[in-house]
Amino acid sequence: MSIPKFFEFFEGFLKAVEDGGLHSAKEVREIIAKEMKISDRDREELLPSGKQSTFDNRVAWARTYLDKAGLIETPQRGKYRITSDGLSALNSGERIDLKYLERSEAFKAFHTISTENAHNDIEEEKNESPMEALDAAFQQVTSALSSQIMDEVMKLSPSGFEKLVVRLLLNMGYGNGIADAGKVTQQSNDGGIDGIIKEDQLGFSNIYIQAKQWSPNQTVAKPEIQKFVGALQGKQAQKGLFITTAKFSSGAIQYAGNLLGAKIVLVDGMMLTRLMIKHNVGVSCEHVYEIKRIDSDFFTEEL
Repeated sequence: MSIPKFFEFFEGFLKAVEDGGLHSAKEVREIIAKEMKISDRDREELLPSGKQSTFDNRVAWARTYLDKAGLIETPQRGKYRITSDGLSALNSGERIDLKYLERSEAFKAFHTISTENAHNDIEEEKNESPMEALDAAFQQVTSALSSQIMDEVMKLSPSGFEKLVVRLLLNMGYGNGIADAGKVTQQSNDGGIDGIIKEDQLGFSNIYIQAKQWSPNQTVAKPEIQKFVGALQGKQAQKGLFITTAKFSSGAIQYAGNLLGAKIVLVDGMMLTRLMIKHNVGVSCEHVYEIKRIDSDFFTEEL
């Protein structure tokens, strides 16, 4: 038999965790394969990239969608559990598909891609070129990955988050080649500074870091930036990075942009996850696709 589409695993995934206990990804896959009678041979089928099992990939995408719709949760890293909404979905007798998940505002925000040719009916085919479809798919994969990264980042301890920020900046090339180019400050005596990193390879100047691990739905307002500026002044510093898992208010952004004598860069949760993806922090490359076009010059030359 052919492997079901990822959305055809929604109900099977929920049934696999219906008992309310914590289940690993491997446990869920085994239960689904048994209940849906998916053979070992079918499970060995690989994606076109040859990097992952088609079955594993589609079950993983089902998990992501169910999680964003609030039908399952991940209270521990790599452990999944059904929610009350998930139980209600199973007991409703309704078909659990993409349209059902769209009832969740959180899922709609996650799933919607802002393109001019987007349709209200999410199962309707879009009138787009193959390249547009590929680009939209890339955006959706990146958006899903960003969301998954944020979920994991929010599970870190405060000190773990600060170390993550320093690791990211090092991967971006700050202080490249210098011993002890970046460090996390002592929490008991940080003076409002969570970390310090060298700006260049020779270590001529420091960048002082404030790291706020707040809920992605929260907003960092102007007073927080003002306090950070005060902390910089106490260090006689001119350059600071305020990085958070939350968002910044318009007042905070405007205040940081109009400072005289100091430069403050603001990085919100969305930019944080995109930088982690770009600089390979907490992610690994699954596959690289090369998109090629015709070489017109080749065919106009004398062969």
